Amino acid sequence: MNWERMARKRLLELSREFPAVVVVGARQVGKTTLARSAFSEAAYRDLESPLIRQRFAEDPAFELGQLGAMTILDEAQAVPELFPALRGAIDARRADGQCHFCILGSAQPALIQSVSESLAGRIGLLELDPLSAAETGLPAERHWLAGGFPEALRGNFRNWWEPYLSTILQRDLAAYGFRPDAIFLRRLLAMLAAQQGGLLNMSALGNSLGVSYHTVQHGLDLLEGVFLIRRLPPYFRNIRKRLVKAPRVYIRDTGLLHHLLHVSNTGELDNQPWRGASWEGFVIEDIIRRELLEHPFTQCYFWRTATGQEVDLVLDRGDRRIAIEVKANSAGNPHDARKLEAILDDIGASEGWLVGMGGESVGMSPRVRSVSLDKVPDWLP
Repeated sequence: MNWERMARKRLLELSREFPAVVVVGARQVGKTTLARSAFSEAAYRDLESPLIRQRFAEDPAFELGQLGAMTILDEAQAVPELFPALRGAIDARRADGQCHFCILGSAQPALIQSVSESLAGRIGLLELDPLSAAETGLPAERHWLAGGFPEALRGNFRNWWEPYLSTILQRDLAAYGFRPDAIFLRRLLAMLAAQQGGLLNMSALGNSLGVSYHTVQHGLDLLEGVFLIRRLPPYFRNIRKRLVKAPRVYIRDTGLLHHLLHVSNTGELDNQPWRGASWEGFVIEDIIRRELLEHPFTQCYFWRTATGQEVDLVLDRGDRRIAIEVKANSAGNPHDARKLEAILDDIGASEGWLVGMGGESVGMSPRVRSVSLDKVPDWLP
């Protein structure tokens, strides 16, 4: 199955504005396929290949000078020496207004400081997420169960996730210059999975795992840096309500979530007490994936008061704020619509949406509508 990626349009837009583009995303998310599709005439260098890595590490300026008009540099974080030389190569070519380099990496720039330090102002940055439900065209329950990684969707997702996790936690983080405790990180992931969408309490996590607050914080930074978790920050406005200040933490891909929680099929999933939290994370991640391609500067939050009023996702587009509440079944409950309508002004939102599974997309109140994401997988407010 070859899926058309929505990110292709955004990648080409960035390539028309910058002399180099950096595509970051989890390992095996489809970065190479996307880049080679968008730049079909480009030369390709895989920097994880031992011979190529050695050549670029020994004399990166020379190797860059031998490249043609457009080159894809895959897994660039494998050669830290590349980035200072790349800055010079970009500056030497940028006068012609063309994009000359597409740089692919499997860690966030915050984890590999070389990108942000060496290439600031010279690159367009795109984060490639796993496939959205709109891209796969698969039934919503299948996509929800297995997540959005292409290879996980092609077969048994649990058979795929176990070696993938081992590669990330034992090999990749060490290759980025860290000394990860893979057993601890696996335990931390499992605990976060059991608390999917819960408020982050690092002291409680540390006590449960028998480690310090700072160890938990470092572990979260590493897991976020390789795109396994998302810390969704709370939204604040200047109002008198007491608001929750801790972020919520989600396992980003529900295939990984379900693997960690030992669920293998939809029948097992439907019987879990945390089914609603899983669906919530799936919907939030799916919306964010598509939102940031259509509106790249949107800021994403959740909103919750100390008394329990909450909105699962707030999209702040700058000139427009949208409140989204996720429901595990049909979103057509008038009581839910009234609750959401009542807090829109506290958030400063122009509209609210109840997003569920099953049911019809209808108007619920003057500013609140419902939508069934399994029936309209490409929906965005």
